[in-house]
Amino acid sequence: MSDQMVVKLVSDAFYTVLLVVGPLLLASLVVGLIISIFQAATSISEQTLTFVPKLLTVFLVIVILLPYMLEKLTTFTKEMIGYIPNM
Repeated sequence: MSDQMVVKLVSDAFYTVLLVVGPLLLASLVVGLIISIFQAATSISEQTLTFVPKLLTVFLVIVILLPYMLEKLTTFTKEMIGYIPNM
């Protein structure tokens, strides 16, 4: 296995992780920002207020994007299995 192949495998792995987890993190970030603005405007300093909406948002995004995530992970897995003879 050459250095170039290792770099390509790691690069593909990071890119796949970014594609799969990115929408979840982005949705959580947006909800957290909205709730933080609401808390700052109303002077509510309850730490648990952000937890439930973020949890529900991440769950909803997972339900909506699950086919996309599975397709990306399946494609990545097939590519990795295809690389086995070259190793």
